[in-house]
Order: sequence, then structure tokens, then C-alpha cells
Amino acid sequence: MKAIKDLKVKLFADGADKAGMLEMYQNPLIKGFTTNPTLMRKVGIGDYQSFAREIIAAIPDRPLSFEVFSDDFAEMERQAKLISSWGENVFVKIPVTNSQGVFSGPLIKKLADAGVRQNVTALTTLAQVRDVVAQLAGGPNAYISVFAGRVADTGVDPVPLMAAAVAMLAPCPHLELIWASPRELLNIFQADGVGCHVITATNDILKKLPLVGKDLTEYSLDTVKMFKKDAEGAGYAL
Repeated sequence: MKAIKDLKVKLFADGADKAGMLEMYQNPLIKGFTTNPTLMRKVGIGDYQSFAREIIAAIPDRPLSFEVFSDDFAEMERQAKLISSWGENVFVKIPVTNSQGVFSGPLIKKLADAGVRQNVTALTTLAQVRDVVAQLAGGPNAYISVFAGRVADTGVDPVPLMAAAVAMLAPCPHLELIWASPRELLNIFQADGVGCHVITATNDILKKLPLVGKDLTEYSLDTVKMFKKDAEGAGYAL
């Protein structure tokens, strides 16, 4: 197993808790940050723009992705250009389709032609990857986020899919593939193994990084000790 410092895949932190994001910012292993409206709502953020600007001010030197939230493509374009204007390190997350299932391709290309840095998100198929690459081919640096964790949730192994996606991006070195929605630390090594450029993970997963390389016999004993401690703490008796 590789040491974390030897991995080629870049680690991004995924979340919307400011304190948690700033904690991860202190870790030099974390090379960027992503968030989305669902994560923001979960932690009770009410003012989207104020939150985003606070984060941009606090993290000015690593990539930050903020998502549009309209279903109308004209409004998505307006939001994208506004969000993009907030900082040179800002990438605008554009969903691969709107909620009606209409492909966002024309908007993605229009924004790419206008120089907007994008993170096209919520992809789950190679057909989507192929179509998005075509729209981003002539634009600035961009990310393509394939939700490998959601693919795995359906019982499908995402590793072959992500390997094929890496190959699709190869002709466009300005595009980077993100392994999104990982479910466990192992996914970081899987992403690295197929040549994925980035994996974005929640703080809960990233905080397990110190476990990498831990002796498994020692880990077994730690688990037994945890059970004993919790049983005693609960006052269980038979």
C-alpha cells in the first residue's frame, strides 16, 4: 500500500461547515474544496453569497467549487458568471442536466467559451463523460465530477467506469476527473490506482487518513478495548 504522501491523486475536502473547512485548510494534503446546496442546507446556511465570500476570503489559494441552483438555463448562466467573478480560484459547479433531465451541454460550452472555470457535476455514466468532455474541450481548466460513490450504491463497481473516464479525458490535459461521493477511505487508493486526478471526500472520511498503514492486529485490539470501555460506561450487567 502506498503512503498518503506518495499518492498522485489530489485530495479535496467536501463540505459546508466553515470550521471544518478551515480545519482541513491547515492540512497541506488537502489541495482544494467542494460544496453543494444540499451540504449547505444541512448545516443551516441561509445566505449563500455571504457564506461563499467568507470561504473565498479565508481560502484564497486553493480551488473552491460553488454550485448554481437554478433549473432555468438562462438563470444558471447568470448565476455561474456571478459566482465565477468572486475569485480566480473559484470553479462553478454546473449539473450535467437540470432537474427535468435536459442536458446542460449548450450552457457548459457557452460558459467554457466565455472563460468560466467549471466543475460539471453529478455524472454517473460514461456517455455523460464523453458528452461533457466535448463541451469543455476548448475552454479553460475544468473538473468533471463523476459520482462514483452513488454508482457503487447501485451495486456496480465504479473502478472500471472511472478508469475508462480517465482515458476519455486524456486528450484534454486541462480537464481533471473528480472521483466524487466516496464512501470509504479505500476509495482514495482506488482513485489513485486508475489515475483519477482528484477525489473529493467529507471530513469524516479524511479524518481517517492517520489510519493508513495501521497494524491490523493492533487495530483489532483497539476495537476490543472500545467494546469493553463502552460496555463498562453503559453499566451493562447480566
